[in-house]
Amino acid sequence: MASPSRTVLHSDLNHFYAAVECMRNPALRAHPVAVCGRQEDRHGIVLAKNCAAKACGVRTGETVWQAKTKCPGLIITDAHFSEYTKYSRLVQEIYADYSDLIEPFGIDECWIDVTASSRLGNGEQLAHEIRRRVKRELGLTVSVGVSFNKVFAKLGSDMRKPDAVTVIAREQFREKVWPLAVEELLGVGPATAKTLHRYGVRTIGDLAQCPTSLLQYKFGVGGLRLWEYANGEDDTPVVPQCSAPPIKSVGNGVTFNADLTSSEEVWPMLLMLADEVARRLRAAQKKAYGIALSVRTGDLRDRSWQTVLEQPTQHAADLAGGAFSLFCQHYTWSQPVRAMTVRAIHLDDEQAAEQLSLFCDAGKRERDASVDATLDNIRRRFGRRAITHAATLHLPKLPSIAEETELLLPNGLQTMRGLCR
Repeated sequence: MASPSRTVLHSDLNHFYAAVECMRNPALRAHPVAVCGRQEDRHGIVLAKNCAAKACGVRTGETVWQAKTKCPGLIITDAHFSEYTKYSRLVQEIYADYSDLIEPFGIDECWIDVTASSRLGNGEQLAHEIRRRVKRELGLTVSVGVSFNKVFAKLGSDMRKPDAVTVIAREQFREKVWPLAVEELLGVGPATAKTLHRYGVRTIGDLAQCPTSLLQYKFGVGGLRLWEYANGEDDTPVVPQCSAPPIKSVGNGVTFNADLTSSEEVWPMLLMLADEVARRLRAAQKKAYGIALSVRTGDLRDRSWQTVLEQPTQHAADLAGGAFSLFCQHYTWSQPVRAMTVRAIHLDDEQAAEQLSLFCDAGKRERDASVDATLDNIRRRFGRRAITHAATLHLPKLPSIAEETELLLPNGLQTMRGLCR
């Protein structure tokens, strides 16, 4: 059970990407605006929208043409992730004036434990002060939830938007929280909600009173965790970013300008993706014992496979070879390939001891490591595109934007671009 004296805030920047774009160009403020991926690069979906666009029914995640059908006057703007990262950092500097326990949840959300900051005011007072400062100093609005644990603090920040503070106290959380749809609870995604609905669990209150034996049978340990969340029994600490757990996997993915239709087209793409994964493994001083491949087909269905590698590696050709073997073994070409992601998994420190195979060519591994070190040095001095594999020199189906890279932590949070809002 969480401590009664604990006070946790969850801050959520309202329509973050769109708000930054409107601040960069004030002429947009009077119009419905949507931040979208580049349509020419086949990323033509809505990443964020402002209040005016939301009022027209525009939704995050839908295609640009769907959004424009709902809102013919919609203004489309490209995403500028460097700006969003900058403002995310500036907002966190404001939070740091009230606590050193700040845990990012994507690029636009943070938990802040202000239990030890009572001399500055109670949780609701601090939330309002933060809200006012963000608006005054940065021109952005933020919704803040105040509660005695992380789950209900996040729930509170979602209950009133924009530019609002919602308090969910221990004494009255059942009245405020239990009538809400079960989908509102952190950890209940569409698939879980669909299963819960089949058993008549439609509200958070229904979940809180559901037999734990049923939840454990259907969802394992995760089902018991959801029951605890619904009953206010979350005692998860707020973990500062500097105390983040070690990297669990390193991935790199891309959506192609045109669908791939043959294995001959797939191989150089996998090599290009694996090259970036290998570079980042070396930068993190990690090696991978396994490889995972995700493929999105032309009909927008996703398929994933993974395997253990013969030897741990941080060499691009080894990673690409493992991914290509998975592809050839499992993919049937019933549909063309729209997008792929290569992910290095089962990571360990590069200096960790390993069991070598009798058939391992130790000399070749040393030569590969020397080549990789030279590649990294050239790229540091002259840029990432200064040298590459010959097979990837002419890839006309690659988008013009940078690769969609990600580092994954054990809690599943992406740390590069954060979540789309």
